[in-house]
Amino acid sequence: MSQHFDVICVGGGAAGFFTAINIAEKIPSLKIAILERGKEVLTKVRISGGGRCNVTHACFEPNELVKFYPRGEKELKGPFNQFCSGDTIEWFEKHGVELKIEEDGRMFPVSNSSQTIIDCFMNASAKAGIKILTSQSVQSLYHFEKVEEDFWKIDTQHDKFTATKLVLSTGSNPKMWEMLESLGHSVVAPVPSLFTFNITDKRIKDLPGVSALATVKVKNTKLEATGPLLITHWGMSGPGILKLSAWGARILAEKKYQFAISVNWLNDTDLAEAELLLKSLKQEHSKKIISKKSPFDFPNRLWEKLVIAAEIGEDLKWADLSNKHIHNLAEQLTEGTYQVSGKSTYKDEFVTAGGIDLKEVNFKTMQSKLHPNLYFAGEIVNIDAITGGFNFQNAWTSGFIVANGIF
Repeated sequence: MSQHFDVICVGGGAAGFFTAINIAEKIPSLKIAILERGKEVLTKVRISGGGRCNVTHACFEPNELVKFYPRGEKELKGPFNQFCSGDTIEWFEKHGVELKIEEDGRMFPVSNSSQTIIDCFMNASAKAGIKILTSQSVQSLYHFEKVEEDFWKIDTQHDKFTATKLVLSTGSNPKMWEMLESLGHSVVAPVPSLFTFNITDKRIKDLPGVSALATVKVKNTKLEATGPLLITHWGMSGPGILKLSAWGARILAEKKYQFAISVNWLNDTDLAEAELLLKSLKQEHSKKIISKKSPFDFPNRLWEKLVIAAEIGEDLKWADLSNKHIHNLAEQLTEGTYQVSGKSTYKDEFVTAGGIDLKEVNFKTMQSKLHPNLYFAGEIVNIDAITGGFNFQNAWTSGFIVANGIF
């Protein structure tokens, strides 16, 4: 015997809950269920932002906001004009959660705890009478379409369900993508996004924790990003590297994560300008030992390593710096090449580039163009963003759009 619902949201994460709650608040009489394959719901919300939940980003112009999405920039313009970051803040405030803006623009609950967001969703869904069913791994989907009848049949390993409307918010779930492919949808093959670079290099050895603002380029490509770069035990991380990995997700996968990067520790200063800078420092600090103090805005420990890499003796004074030394040091500062061999996933923020082909989704409603009454929310489609609350904003916006156009 199958259970029937007006709406079933498959996937008990951020997008699934936000969609279900918004539908229920719009039409309270509907019978709605969330099916979650795991034993718990909202697990990614719990661990996101180091357990604080980076809800959104303080970027309030749709045309600016879309620029943070390596995949989905064009498609999200319309949706963001309907529901943007400011609407997210308002929605959470209305539901008793106040958000705060941090210096880098990321937004968190004032409580600094992801539990606040989880409690908000659990309370709102309970109030709306949404049924939350866990340990329900979907095994098959079938669209039953006849003149008088049109519904979705969903079988899990334990139960059978039918739904008038079906929302899929399962994120990067290969099994769900396979099912959708069998229904005729095209899936862009998934590759990792938001990862750090594994680098073994004596210039950064023993420097974990050292951070600097830098511009990083992937050699022989057009990929480039500027941002804080963090040296780690295994290589390089930080917003600058994560940004590069997001924009370069496909290219770097094709390279099997074996490639060279060029790091400019002076950011927008080029080689020739760096040489001039070093010549003026030679005049200014002639009696001082070069390796002792970094004249630039990054730590002494890193400066010392770059000086050694430029083949400058540890006790050499600025006055004794030759033109060859100057060139070598300028090169290390602005064009140092580092070999990347492999990647590491960034903390617990699993983000994948890939999913349902964007051409097969109607972005006015988030409905499938192939099947009526089938909707998508969140990362199940081929949309992903850099780190900073943008992936959650896509979940909120797509969920809101589904809720707005589902009935």
